[in-house]
Amino acid sequence: MGIEWRESLSIGVDEIDNQHKQLLSHFDRLLKACETGRGIDELRNLLGFLDGYVLHHFSDEEGIQRQHGYPGYEAHKKEHDAFITRLKALRQEIGRDGVALHHVVETNNLLLKWLIHHISTVDVQLGRFLKNTAA
Repeated sequence: MGIEWRESLSIGVDEIDNQHKQLLSHFDRLLKACETGRGIDELRNLLGFLDGYVLHHFSDEEGIQRQHGYPGYEAHKKEHDAFITRLKALRQEIGRDGVALHHVVETNNLLLKWLIHHISTVDVQLGRFLKNTAA
């Protein structure tokens, strides 16, 4: 079981689409590692990646929204903030208790929900807005 980029996830901004592709690639590595019993090891790599990714990616996305006067900016930013909060809580729990299998499952669920809801719905709506304002 793997996960791959689909053009239907594209928002039409190369920088953001490439960042989403990078996220999916890391998520795919976690899924494949889980299949071979290496999920806990790969989770450490993924969380290290996510620490920098979310700050950079969310900043880029929010900057584009402000630049173009995106009316959904506040709600979009709240979703970003909620993801960061959940990620921090996961990191704190792992720091306190160590990495366990349930952390791998929780991270898989977090990223799958993020992919299904945020990227394929919320970010795609942003892409539609950007295309319509550029026309």
